Amino acid sequence: MTKTLSTFKHLECSLTGDMFPIDKPLRLSPSSEKPLLARYDLNKAAKTLTQENLYKRRNDMWRYQEILPILDDENIVSLGEGNTPFMKLNNLSKIFQIENFYVKDESNNPTGSFKARGLSAAISKAKEYGIKSIVMPSAGNAAGAMSAYAAKSNMEANVFMPKDAPLANKMECIAFGANVKLVDGFISDAGKASALEAEKRGLFDVSTLKEPYRVEGKKTMGLEIAEQMDWEVPDVIIYPTGGGTGIVGIWKAFQELEQIGLVSSKKPKMVVVQADGCSPLVDAYEKNEKFAKPFENPKTLAAGMRVPLAVGDFIIYDILKKSNGTAVRINDDEMLEGVSLLASEEGIFAAPEGGAILMASKRLRKEGFIKDSDKVVIVNTGSAYKYLDMMENKFWGD
Repeated sequence: MTKTLSTFKHLECSLTGDMFPIDKPLRLSPSSEKPLLARYDLNKAAKTLTQENLYKRRNDMWRYQEILPILDDENIVSLGEGNTPFMKLNNLSKIFQIENFYVKDESNNPTGSFKARGLSAAISKAKEYGIKSIVMPSAGNAAGAMSAYAAKSNMEANVFMPKDAPLANKMECIAFGANVKLVDGFISDAGKASALEAEKRGLFDVSTLKEPYRVEGKKTMGLEIAEQMDWEVPDVIIYPTGGGTGIVGIWKAFQELEQIGLVSSKKPKMVVVQADGCSPLVDAYEKNEKFAKPFENPKTLAAGMRVPLAVGDFIIYDILKKSNGTAVRINDDEMLEGVSLLASEEGIFAAPEGGAILMASKRLRKEGFIKDSDKVVIVNTGSAYKYLDMMENKFWGD
């Protein structure tokens, strides 16, 4: 066994604060059925997780091993995820009048989206626990990533997807050797079918926020943003939100970095962006409600945002309140306009989710939420190449 520098010590219930040991796989908190969060010995981590040491390390997300949950090097299942480009949007800065405007471009990850980070962490930890078969419901990119990492680690992957998931996602899962079952209905229906299969066959379910490790992989987006900004905390981070693991992870990253002493106590204002046709978190935020209501008949071409209810709704609500952030709805036409603008002005062919956050930035600047001196980061979570069938009419119509 080659030990990593991980300081992982226990799991904590996100609702009650109850602590649980890490000697066996757990999914949701036994005390509340809410998400569990990984906790580390941050004083110990601070001794080796230093700017100087980071320069000498591997070039992917596993460079932050002190605050990642894998204890044995041999269990890390990696396809080179992380270390994605962080760029100033020079042309759009002028158009939107946001002087310090940056993009973290996650479309450069393996399998073309930020989901690679979460699934690399979750499957590495499943391997560490000796799990051989996994299952998840997915609207698209998470299934592709899970299937790829499962292939790399010789695990059996089972995927439940809505029938209208993007073609690229269905194809990649089959290519990676996953068992793919298409379900009539929404991601919530796929979730029910996935849970039944898990129970029937004893499969380990790696759904969003229903196990503690995907959020740890997503957290590395925040760690990289801090490092790529020379440890300066941005003023605003704008994030497209479906299940919400990304925003929970990024916020957790800045909390941990502050305790380690790598960044100041300043926190970014976090902005949740959802589709007009599926906005449970925005609805709850506007009504000042911690727990969201399921969104009826969700419709949007941004498959990653077509999540009628987020398990971590109350965590996200708290993040928005604590960070003085906000929540925004964007419609599909605006998303496509954003995709077009990012491509034609900056050379980034983004998923519809990326188009959504761009248009949210424009609106927030107009409304005065974004100030003149603000350093603003948008996170493009995936590549348009995964959505060609969904966007054909916009860019290749009659």
